[in-house]
Amino acid sequence: MRAFRRFYGEHPLHLLALLGCFALAGAAVLALWPNPNAVTIAIWFAGAVVAHDLVLYPLYALADRSLVLARRVRRRVSARAVAVPATNHVRLPVMGAALAGLIWFPTISGRAAGTAFFASGLPPTVDYVQCWLLLTAALFLLSAVLYAVRLGRAAVRARA
Repeated sequence: MRAFRRFYGEHPLHLLALLGCFALAGAAVLALWPNPNAVTIAIWFAGAVVAHDLVLYPLYALADRSLVLARRVRRRVSARAVAVPATNHVRLPVMGAALAGLIWFPTISGRAAGTAFFASGLPPTVDYVQCWLLLTAALFLLSAVLYAVRLGRAAVRARA
């Protein structure tokens, strides 16, 4: 095991997971290859990678850094330690809402009304913006409830 780790640099499970990912990617390429739109899909995929790496990643890294910086500033200003940090209770609903908005953007923007009707059976009169906003509100509400429960449990532990 040590010889393999010295040669490869990681645990053998890492290599197995990597080979599994390559096999899955290869199967996806083979499944899409006979498709006449394969070139369009490849261009879209390359564009998505570039858009993520050059636009989206810096934006959400900046947002996350500002959240962490605000936590550090609060820790310096306040003498008392925070019992339960709220950072992840903000991160998770934001990421969930952003992911849902990104996945359903064509439907939310109204550009895929016909496709959405054929895929879901819902009439095109459904207000997808309202559905997305309700989902976002539910994510933040659930996160706030969990944060309140964690704060309550921390207060009980502090008294004990």
